[in-house]
Amino acid sequence: MSLIGPIRQGLRVLLDAILPPVCLRCQTLVADPGTLCPECWGKIAFVSAPLCAVCGRPFEIDPGAQMVCGACLATPPRFARARAVLRYDDETKPLILRFKHGDRLEGAPAFARWLARAGADLLADADFLVPVPLHRWRLAARRYNQAAVLAQALAPLAGLESVPDLLVRRRHSPSQGHLGPDARRHNVAGAFELPPRHLDRVKGRRIVLIDDVMTTGATVNECARVLLRGKAAAVDVLTLGRVVR
Repeated sequence: MSLIGPIRQGLRVLLDAILPPVCLRCQTLVADPGTLCPECWGKIAFVSAPLCAVCGRPFEIDPGAQMVCGACLATPPRFARARAVLRYDDETKPLILRFKHGDRLEGAPAFARWLARAGADLLADADFLVPVPLHRWRLAARRYNQAAVLAQALAPLAGLESVPDLLVRRRHSPSQGHLGPDARRHNVAGAFELPPRHLDRVKGRRIVLIDDVMTTGATVNECARVLLRGKAAAVDVLTLGRVVR
């Protein structure tokens, strides 16, 4: 009989006794690590159908299958499809910002499961995952790239490889936090590059970009532009949260 199971269970009991599992959002005690308490679960708004077939923006009423929102019709994005797990609002900000800036990475396995469900169609068509990169100065200050953490956790669930160095952020640009749509596009223009060593890997492949939050789509659109210029077949986008205006 294998002892791995009982040993693992014993270590889990010991760890829970030393560091009891807490809710990913409010930090109250929960039964299992990497979960939400019932109260927080009830406050979280998940992005669900009906959605724009391109950008994944939720519609208030169902306009029918494969409908595209006015914004995508007016200015088609570079990416083919985008999907997200959560509406990024006052209820989900604590959850995402704690993961992004607070060194609270214990939520990554749960987030990966949510991403796998929300992006099932995208992942089924994909050749590999690519996290949106951070500039090396920001990476040094933050110590980890939250998009790369998500991609790494998602990869085994999707049966795909994550390639964290496929894109490089060559220009250190100011934070996008308080910028409008036009300023965001200008801020990231020319900020990313595809290293020559990866050109053969990208050609003809369908890629899923992974990021934490999609606001206007300027960052992932610029990443998609670079990948398509490198002859990628298509680029889809999968994020943990998205702003819904």
